[in-house]
Amino acid sequence: MGFLLPGIANAKRSLTRSLSASKSLDIPKGYFAVYVGKSQKRRFVIPVSYLNEPLFLDLLSQAEEEFGYDHPMGGITIPCSEHTF
Repeated sequence: MGFLLPGIANAKRSLTRSLSASKSLDIPKGYFAVYVGKSQKRRFVIPVSYLNEPLFLDLLSQAEEEFGYDHPMGGITIPCSEHTF
């Protein structure tokens, strides 16, 4: 038996929107774009399998608290340094 946390459901919905918006950015199938940084954002293309990692899900929850799920850049924005990411 499984269960979903509300934040995870929102993350999946946002990811679906991000994936459809970023198809023109040459992102391979099975990957998605993540923008990392506080002032200047750097784009990373990471595998969808990271959504199964507890640390990455915690990072997404923190990003939701600060930014919500409106990502005009076409990918998920994570408010941490590149070194932390």
